[in-house]
Amino acid sequence: MSESRRPSSLPETGLPFDRPGRFWRGNLHTHSSKSDGALSPEATARYYRDAGYDFVAITDHFRAEYGFPLTDTRSLRIPAFTTLLGAELHAPRTEAGPSWHILAVGLPLNFAPPAPDEDGPQLARRARSAGAFVGMAHPSASLLTADDAVSLDAAHSVEVYNALAEREHRGDSWHLTDVLLNRGRRLTAYAADDAHLQPQDPPACAAWVQVRAQALDPELLLEALKAGHFYSSTGPTLYTVELTAEAVTVRCSPARKVFLSGSAPGAQVVEGTEVSECSLPWAMFRDGFCRVTVEDASGGRAWTNPIHLAPHTTA
Repeated sequence: MSESRRPSSLPETGLPFDRPGRFWRGNLHTHSSKSDGALSPEATARYYRDAGYDFVAITDHFRAEYGFPLTDTRSLRIPAFTTLLGAELHAPRTEAGPSWHILAVGLPLNFAPPAPDEDGPQLARRARSAGAFVGMAHPSASLLTADDAVSLDAAHSVEVYNALAEREHRGDSWHLTDVLLNRGRRLTAYAADDAHLQPQDPPACAAWVQVRAQALDPELLLEALKAGHFYSSTGPTLYTVELTAEAVTVRCSPARKVFLSGSAPGAQVVEGTEVSECSLPWAMFRDGFCRVTVEDASGGRAWTNPIHLAPHTTA
């Protein structure tokens, strides 16, 4: 919705659909043979390029056993396909596990390994200060607690769906995300493969982000990620999502269910055989936030980032 059409009483949502540019499809969480992935960085990038992706971030495990790799993929960039530099960072420890799993996309190549006394939240703060988009990687699979997640105060985003973790039925992390949002955290939400491309792994290209930017440029993509100008999907396409005075209107690829959930229990739901346009009232979430989920006939889902309806408060 353009500013001229937006009622003055409505909040600025940050929704990307009417922003200049177009959507670019990418995977933010990928491993190569520089850590525990099956394929070289070149072959991994080619895999995604051949699958129709516009960009990939190869985020190898930044651990001593692999020599703290920050995989340099700049030579793999071509006009129709680009890469983002990053890593999956680790430091001791979470409530249930021996180490943190922190996605950092947009790191400089000279990013230093963790210091012996550096914990996960400190490492994430250093990554963000270095210019990275910071995400909580697969929190459900890591059994991350709310206290863990609150301490990771440098995070921009939560990995709300991890395709590799889905084989353990721990791919979805929306519950923790909603808890954090209700505590006042302003977080976005991304989906990713966590691809290792090992023979025993589920098929890759199962979860992705669609990032709105004016050009397929690493810096513009990174800027858009930090600003929340993207949505996530495991199948459906979102054409537009708009906030009006009484409802959220959605246009999407054919769906069997479109629902609006958020900061209060319950949801607004529209169901059908091929729903492609609908409006869902948002009044029940007026004191917090809401988000759109679209589900298609095969069970694929797409999610917007949270739409904040109430003034910003801190936890």
